[in-house]
Amino acid sequence: MLQETRIVLRNVGKIDPVSIEDYRANGGYEGLKKALAMTSDAVIGEIKTSALRGRGGAGFPTWKKLSISAGVEADQKYIICNADEGEPGTNKDRVVLAGDPNSIFEGMAIAGYAIGATKGFIYLRYEYPYIFPILETALENARRAGCLGKNIFGSGFDFDITVVSGGGAYVCGEETALIASIEGKRGEPRFKPPYPGAEGLYGKPTVVNNVETLANLPCIIEKGGEWFSKIGVPNCTGTKIFTVCGNVTTPGVVEYPMGTNLKDIVEAHGGVKDDRGLLGLMLGGQSGNLINPSQMDLKMDIDTCRAANATLGTGTVMLIDDYNEILDIVENIMGFFIEESCGKCTPCREGNIRMHEIIHNINAGNGKLEDLDLLEELAETMKLASLCALGQNSFYPVITSLHNFRDDYLKAIERGQRV
Repeated sequence: MLQETRIVLRNVGKIDPVSIEDYRANGGYEGLKKALAMTSDAVIGEIKTSALRGRGGAGFPTWKKLSISAGVEADQKYIICNADEGEPGTNKDRVVLAGDPNSIFEGMAIAGYAIGATKGFIYLRYEYPYIFPILETALENARRAGCLGKNIFGSGFDFDITVVSGGGAYVCGEETALIASIEGKRGEPRFKPPYPGAEGLYGKPTVVNNVETLANLPCIIEKGGEWFSKIGVPNCTGTKIFTVCGNVTTPGVVEYPMGTNLKDIVEAHGGVKDDRGLLGLMLGGQSGNLINPSQMDLKMDIDTCRAANATLGTGTVMLIDDYNEILDIVENIMGFFIEESCGKCTPCREGNIRMHEIIHNINAGNGKLEDLDLLEELAETMKLASLCALGQNSFYPVITSLHNFRDDYLKAIERGQRV
């Protein structure tokens, strides 16, 4: 039986999420206390030892982000928690936000101390309005207990957090679009450099990390980076929260060590429900990869997935049963990206539309073999020329399905040619 290793989810379902007493009774804010007795360089060094990588999808080393902003002189710096969980099929962040918000506050305060920031923002997904009052209540209780605000624990360190609700735009999951939204501007990505670490919110050094990344920091500081580095696999340490969903017998949000085999995760959740066959799996959300059942023997960590032309992404594991058709799924996904593209750059704005048209024509029996080569060319152009991660990743469901379910494409084209 596959067992969970709960670090980020350690308190979820066990404590009252707004109770500062419950959180502290379970070791809460001990990590922050320890950090405040260290130098900022030592805090970043401990995170470096842990080898924690960002859990939002890109997998960038967390210590490097902190180090960049820590090295920039400024009169004001910011920590932003990216809680704009807009990836369809991903529900991990909301579980932490609603079930253990203080772990995020503590992680943000530790990151703030590490870079010299006194202000933090939680950018909350528009579709999570029920979480807003939970965060506000938990924040007020933390301030009253002296865990946030002025002179935290008598250390002389000030740090406070404001919750900002987004407007429901998927593209605001990208850090520069998110920053623009907080500033009251249209949520569109900007050209980089400059990077947010040096010039972010209001032109000041800004570290943007997602919910899961920040919630790891209290345990890393309290128990030590060496402890964390022994969980998971080398160069991809710790745990990962997975959203197991779709046509699965037992869906849920679970936490397993990095490197856990995908096949074991699927089996632990009962496989496909209603005794149907498995058509394939979607990994990492809508902008992730579509793989077939023969590819399911896969270790779920960032580097192994990349080497296998798959993606860990946000940790979505969506099962698709054989009642579905792969081309229907891909066409639907590309329709989603047409709606969510901000339209600022041509490769993304036009590329998603063109890809959707080609997939629709193939699916309707009007496709040609040359269309498959055109899809590959479009994907390469979008990858190289799109301004942000939306356009740089939205084609992956098309290309991975084309590679891993090629017979479905060929049969659809052949079916049309016979008519």
